[in-house]
Amino acid sequence: MSKKWYAGIDIGGTKSAILLIDNQGNIAERKEIPTTRGKNNWQPTVKFFKETLLDYANREKLSAVGICCGGPLSRKEGTILSPPNLPGWDNVPIVDMLCETCKLPVALENDANAGALAEWHYGAGKGFRNVIFFTFGTGLGAGLILNGKLYRGTNDLGGEAGHIRLADEGPIGYNKRGSFEGFCSGTGLAQLMAFELLCLKEQTGEEKLLMQYREPGKVTGKDVVNWALRGDELALKVVNKSGRYLGKGLSVLIDILNPELIIIGSMGVRLGDLLLDPARKIIEAEVIPGANEVCKIVPAALDEKIGDFAALCVAIEAGQKNNT
Repeated sequence: MSKKWYAGIDIGGTKSAILLIDNQGNIAERKEIPTTRGKNNWQPTVKFFKETLLDYANREKLSAVGICCGGPLSRKEGTILSPPNLPGWDNVPIVDMLCETCKLPVALENDANAGALAEWHYGAGKGFRNVIFFTFGTGLGAGLILNGKLYRGTNDLGGEAGHIRLADEGPIGYNKRGSFEGFCSGTGLAQLMAFELLCLKEQTGEEKLLMQYREPGKVTGKDVVNWALRGDELALKVVNKSGRYLGKGLSVLIDILNPELIIIGSMGVRLGDLLLDPARKIIEAEVIPGANEVCKIVPAALDEKIGDFAALCVAIEAGQKNNT
């Protein structure tokens, strides 16, 4: 296989990255910056992408550019619509802007779809034909590999499982209270922990008990993960609750789609069985036995590199389409 070079861009709710990578997954350079957010505040991040792309193009002969971003988006139009975890990124024609800069094929893909492709080709999903991948980062999206093909839906909205309502009340995710994303995301973990801290404060009335934590309004998903990994009782309670709701949401999808494998990214990798075991228990109780027997729940194998490989998969597809 001859070496080809690609540029990959991973736009996240908290941070974004751009990398120079070859078709075998070897990364020559990677740069990361905080994602600028707020009303019409996407320009600094896109400016950074443009400048870095020109630098990469001057150093290597690039074949294509792949962009991963949380949905909703229009892959056909190359436009980021209004992702709930990217406030201010409304109707951003990112593909046209980057095409104009680098004069190369550029493709945009939902980050969950791209993550599913990455794990399917390079990670835990290799060798399987029916796979569901969940991002479980700042937000929650699902990528569906069905019968050996990526399923996008009628207008690129297939796999938006984070929008499913799991309870009438609960944390807010994907602009909906009690949603799958509300219970199963970094922002959801932060909301669940903030609620527990407020309850503890009301029960005890003692500030001293809360000194080891941040103020409820300043808690992050990363805080909850770190506290849980240190064995903090309150954080473990939150992770267990999130895991149970993860199991409820997955049970619905397993009964409908009958997958062989479900891969949980980000928080699933960091928390491992602390998160996945409560989900497995719910699934065992809820799912059709035959479907449960053939389905495994595992953390993502690519770990922190999944965004890089996801962008590579999108870039390779862009290059292939340009050559056909």
